[in-house]
Amino acid sequence: MSLYDQVVPPLSHALKALSRILDKAEAHCTARKIDPAVLLGDRLYADMLPFTRQVQIASDHARRGAMRLTGAEPTPVADNETSFADLKARIAMSLAALDAYKPADFDGAEARSLTFKAGPRELTFSGAAFVPYWMLPNFYFHMTTAYNILRHNGVEIGKVDFLGGA
Repeated sequence: MSLYDQVVPPLSHALKALSRILDKAEAHCTARKIDPAVLLGDRLYADMLPFTRQVQIASDHARRGAMRLTGAEPTPVADNETSFADLKARIAMSLAALDAYKPADFDGAEARSLTFKAGPRELTFSGAAFVPYWMLPNFYFHMTTAYNILRHNGVEIGKVDFLGGA
C-alpha cells in the first residue's frame, strides 16, 4: 500500500467525520442553550489542551504531514478559530489540501528523510516510519480527544460518528 493510500483517503474520511461531529456539537449547544464557547474551551483535564486546540492540531497533522511527505515545507496557519464554523473552515482547508494530492506526489516519500521540530525536540523519520509512528497516531490522538471532550459534555455522538458512518 502506498503512503498516499495510507494517508490521503483515511485522513480525508476522518476529517469529514470530525466536521460532522462539529455539526452535532453546535446543534447540541443550540438545543440546550449552551454558549458554544463552553465546549470550545473545555478540556478533559486541567493540563490538557482545550477542544479548539485538539481540532486545530488534528487538522494540522493531516495537512502538514502530507506536505512533509511530498517534500514541501509545511506552511503555518494562525490558530485563531473561535467558533464551530471557524473550526469547520479549518478542516475544510485541510481537506482541500489533501484533495489536491495525487498518488504520484508521494513517489519516493517512503525513503524521504523528514526532520522537524516537535516542541523542544528535533525529530527525524523516514517517510515510511513517519506515517505509522508519528503522523497517524498524533492525528487520531487529537481527533479522539476532541471527540471525548464532546461526548463527556453530553453531545449525542457515538462510535459510528467517529468512524464517519463506516
